[in-house]
Amino acid sequence: MPEWAEDAPDRALYVSNETGTYEFYAWDRATGTRRQVTDRPNGTTDGTLSPDGEWIWWFSDTDGDEFGTWVRQPFAGGPDEPATPGLAPAYPEGLALGRDGTAVVGRSTDEEGSTIFVCRPGAEPVEIYRHRETAVVGDLSRDGTLIAIEHTEHGDSMHSSLRVLTLDGKTVAELDDTRGGTEELGLAVLGFAPVPGDTRLLVCHQRGGRWEPMIWDVAAGTEEPLEIDLPGDVGAEWYPDGSALLVSHGYEARSELWRYDLADRALTRVDTPPGTVSDASARPDGTVEYQWSSAAEPSSVRSTAGGVVLELPGLRAPGSVPVEDAWVDGPGGRIHALVQRPRGQGDGPFPTVFEIHGGPTWHDSDAFAAGPAAWLDHGFAVVRVNYRGSTGYGRAWTDALKHRVGLIELEDIAAVRDWAVSAGLADPARLVLSGGSWGGYLTLLGLGTQPEAWAVGLAAVPVADYVTAYHDEMETLKALDRTLFGGTPEEEPERWAASSPLTYVDQVRAPVYIAAGVNDPRCPIRQIDHYVDRLAARGAVHEVYRYDAGHGSLVVAERIKQLRLELDFALKHLPRR
Repeated sequence: MPEWAEDAPDRALYVSNETGTYEFYAWDRATGTRRQVTDRPNGTTDGTLSPDGEWIWWFSDTDGDEFGTWVRQPFAGGPDEPATPGLAPAYPEGLALGRDGTAVVGRSTDEEGSTIFVCRPGAEPVEIYRHRETAVVGDLSRDGTLIAIEHTEHGDSMHSSLRVLTLDGKTVAELDDTRGGTEELGLAVLGFAPVPGDTRLLVCHQRGGRWEPMIWDVAAGTEEPLEIDLPGDVGAEWYPDGSALLVSHGYEARSELWRYDLADRALTRVDTPPGTVSDASARPDGTVEYQWSSAAEPSSVRSTAGGVVLELPGLRAPGSVPVEDAWVDGPGGRIHALVQRPRGQGDGPFPTVFEIHGGPTWHDSDAFAAGPAAWLDHGFAVVRVNYRGSTGYGRAWTDALKHRVGLIELEDIAAVRDWAVSAGLADPARLVLSGGSWGGYLTLLGLGTQPEAWAVGLAAVPVADYVTAYHDEMETLKALDRTLFGGTPEEEPERWAASSPLTYVDQVRAPVYIAAGVNDPRCPIRQIDHYVDRLAARGAVHEVYRYDAGHGSLVVAERIKQLRLELDFALKHLPRR
């Protein structure tokens, strides 16, 4: 989805993999000129435009380790230069750019925790915030006088509170739905009103058991709920003139757009096809551009004015198979699963891949995904499960995984597996458990706790030895893990042991394939090596592929290679029919 400069809407920035690596491209929409901005061996995807469109900012790390500094480059082209001189490398925790050249930079390190700096042109960076717990820069007001941040000083990393500061660090307003960490209710910054001097901040809250927007006037101290009568989660962003909101509505793995006029409280649907809108933006002329796909149709950027805004020739993937919805009764309520059947293979049962999403606070949707499409082309059915912990089904569903981490998600996956077998969809002797990141963690944990259920396991960038992972991972993830487990490994050893795949590694019977990035700060390599050593010590069938990148690769050839390795491993070890 191209991002356009707020004060120069013909200047846009987008990411493309047309060279074989995901990199930034500048696009002058008035002339149609496009040029490649970044060119790095392992790709670049974290960046933004200055409000005037004169500068492109991008984050420079080392081979995907997510630890680095911001650099910038003129929109028209030229050499990169340090964007925040004087700031040492760190993990990025939000960035907001002002119209006078001021930058508000969020960062974190294991030693310092979270810090926020104000960087003015020609001056040394000034620290205005510091805390051991996680904090993220949300937005800078239109006139550049107020900063909105999300923080978890109360210790609950899953539910943020909000604070608005001046540029010298003085607190203007606070909003804390957690009541000091005693309530599991979160808040999120959606953005200041796009009008100079306007102190209204659009935020998202969970007071009604789901995500929905409201307007908080940080100067007046007033809160204005928005009565948007739609089921599921609701988000929003401002139209450029501040007169309306572009509402994003997600429900049961699909999404759509609406316009909400603030003057008369009218809600009007923005026409989009059935499927998933992964991003959207309202243009100054009132049209809406949005990135859309479905499981059967690959992604494109479209406009309500008609036609496709951006789709690069020769790079469009072939279509795939539509999804079917399955609702399965589980121990914690009805579980939503997305099912795809291979074309031309009869009615089943099929060899079936249970492709488990990461996050864990994320969800699978009716959107195009190249991995499942490839499995379908090879004759497999694909099942994706929105287990407890997934977003999009209410706050209680998302928060349910705490303390029985991993185990509760696997209960839901097992219920869907049993349904798939009994319904004649899945061949019980040819079930593949697969996933990346949190999905890779659940794969390894499932192979050990449900050893008779799975014929093959495929785990990409997983948590394998949870205690070692905690001590080696980036600080923000340590905070999340403390929230999930209710404490550190030393404070809650039984919970950590019960949820670690390493605890059950000697029970694994299925052949295991593991892919790991050697620079991964989220699922570090040392804890994976511990798990692999235990597999090797007892002669368990396994393969390990290590690659020189971080939490996944931005190189297309590397992604294709990894998927080919997974397919080959599964086809080699699954029973033949």
